[in-house]
Amino acid sequence: MKISATYTLFVLVLALLVLSACGTPAPASTATPAGPVGDSAQGQVKFASTCSACHGQDAKGISGMGKDLTTSEFAKGLSDADLITFITKGRDASDPLNTTGVQMPPRGGNPALTDQDLADIVAYIRTLQH
Repeated sequence: MKISATYTLFVLVLALLVLSACGTPAPASTATPAGPVGDSAQGQVKFASTCSACHGQDAKGISGMGKDLTTSEFAKGLSDADLITFITKGRDASDPLNTTGVQMPPRGGNPALTDQDLADIVAYIRTLQH
């Protein structure tokens, strides 16, 4: 039985491919974070123009308005994505989880804030938390 050179070459290439795939680790995950990445410097400016009305310039809260975000276990306990979602939706005063009795309006009452703006604000808040 005569084996052609093309067939032999094909078998050798196939064997090399199979052997080269053995033991090769899978590439490292290059997953990107869900949603935009925030810029804390930009977030400070945006926080001052929107959030500070209730949470204060220093984010330590204003009595009867907004909570202290520097020590808030609620804010600390949320991922950045979940905190952005919370700010996006807000919280009604009648919500049983609302401990201030004051509405947290969607997007802090500023509908012009983009998702990137909110990511920036969250990045800024994270720099203040103890």
